[in-house]
Amino acid sequence: MVPESLAVPPELLARLRLTCLDLPEACEESAWTGIRWMVAKKNFAHVVMIDAGWPPAYAKAAKNEGPCCVLTFRSPRPALHAPRFDRVPFFRPPWAPNILGMTLGAKADWDDVHTLLVESYCLLAPKKLAERVDRS
Repeated sequence: MVPESLAVPPELLARLRLTCLDLPEACEESAWTGIRWMVAKKNFAHVVMIDAGWPPAYAKAAKNEGPCCVLTFRSPRPALHAPRFDRVPFFRPPWAPNILGMTLGAKADWDDVHTLLVESYCLLAPKKLAERVDRS
């Protein structure tokens, strides 16, 4: 059982699921911490709670000891260099060259989160699945 302080708040999970589980053949599963969404066995999104500096890799990457909720996702490499990703609420985890993270706070722009999740999915999904996604 996940300690209450590390459980992703149900209201955040519900909002993320609206996007992630609407994508073709996407599935959700518990990760070593938090929840992840996958397509063709590839993670396109992972949501994690940080509290008291745990998990340390996420706390260090986000420069936040918590409590806070963070989302990581994939991005096309050219988009990674957009200036907006160099400031809060975004951060750059060091464990993959095309991964970005963002803190999901009270001021989260859920339209932007939706767009970023869809882009992440389309980057990793088989071409036939990605072609079925409405990106508008």
